[in-house]
Amino acid sequence: MIKLVAISPHRHPELDLTFSDGAHGTWSAAPLIARDTELTRPLADPAYFARAFIEAGALAWPNGLELSAPSLHRRLDEAGLLRKRAA
Repeated sequence: MIKLVAISPHRHPELDLTFSDGAHGTWSAAPLIARDTELTRPLADPAYFARAFIEAGALAWPNGLELSAPSLHRRLDEAGLLRKRAA
């Protein structure tokens, strides 16, 4: 099972994500923020967005919003944005 092992702010609204299989990429939360829901609205604030953390291998924020590592991994891969560790 793919898990997040490291995150770091890139530039708002992007995070650099590193996964348990060694793959990494920069993920943009812009489409998520554009949904403008109760859970996604706080992410528009750069200070709040930077409070992202890893909880049980998932990307999370203090308001309870969580995104699974496998879905983030898949989305980055499908978009051609996932850099995989060399074999």
